[in-house]
Amino acid sequence: MHRLAHFDVAKTFRRPRSKIAAQLVFGLTCALAMIGLRTLVDFIAPAAGPFALVYPTVLIATLFGHWRGGLVALLVSFGWAWYFVLEATSSFTFVVATDSARVAINFAASSILIIFAEAFRRAVRNNADRAELEIARRKLLMADLEHRTKNNFALVASLLAIQKRQDTTPGIEEALDLAINRIHTFKDAYSNLTLDPDDDSDIDMVEYLSRLTTRVAKASLHENVRIDTDIARMVLPREKAVAIGLFTNEALANCGKYAFADGRAGSVKLRFQQADDDGWTLEILDDGAGNAAKASTEKSGLGSNLFTAFAMQAGAEHEIEIGESGARVVLKSRPAEPSVH
Repeated sequence: MHRLAHFDVAKTFRRPRSKIAAQLVFGLTCALAMIGLRTLVDFIAPAAGPFALVYPTVLIATLFGHWRGGLVALLVSFGWAWYFVLEATSSFTFVVATDSARVAINFAASSILIIFAEAFRRAVRNNADRAELEIARRKLLMADLEHRTKNNFALVASLLAIQKRQDTTPGIEEALDLAINRIHTFKDAYSNLTLDPDDDSDIDMVEYLSRLTTRVAKASLHENVRIDTDIARMVLPREKAVAIGLFTNEALANCGKYAFADGRAGSVKLRFQQADDDGWTLEILDDGAGNAAKASTEKSGLGSNLFTAFAMQAGAEHEIEIGESGARVVLKSRPAEPSVH
């Protein structure tokens, strides 16, 4: 219906004469179609309702071919019905005295239909044009907002990086690193998003998580810690993708902060897989300090409110396991609730 409401036979033409010609041809085409249909009806009910099909013909011709198309459709279809369908066929004479008034009333009603159909068409078109202009304006504003937001993220990250270089206190340096990584995670999410309503707002998780993992690993993990990724090709809505990215950022930052804090060599494995129920599972495993770092980990808040908040935003449940030979962090989407019929 949306496309039908915007249909206009003259829209594709630029020259005024071409537009008028298209409208006239469309009106004639509608009239010829009505004549063909009326001819078929005559085999079943000859002379019944001679002007009945004129009304929808005029309406369609006016809505999509402007008033010119409607007028052509009226004159051709009405004249044909009067000449060939009304009694005394193949003649404009009236057999019944009241037929003259009948013809005049039908012609007047059809003419009024053109007036109202044209007014309705113009009102719809004007409203559609205003809506399109407003959409274009909002797209421009949203694009500017997106650009400014990404620039602000980059500016804040740069300011924190400058502060980090000026203050080498270990605790403050680690806190600044974590803040910078979080800001970059938001910035990366914005880089993958579009605020154009005509495009979908899903994120390619392969590209997003790969870039995020590379950046966080470079900032948080030692050179002797290898990171392996296995990311399924999947797209997710931006809200969930951003939450998963923040959860991943936090988990990898904790690997560098606790699992390999003593400089030991090791590995981190990140798996993002699609489940059979169209859900997904994020799993991050490390072979770091494990229980040896458990006390400081719990004290610092691994599995704290941040993880819970990110999991809720992603519509998922999280689980953290710390053993003798490392840690395992899992974020798993909740199964979709069955629809109620």
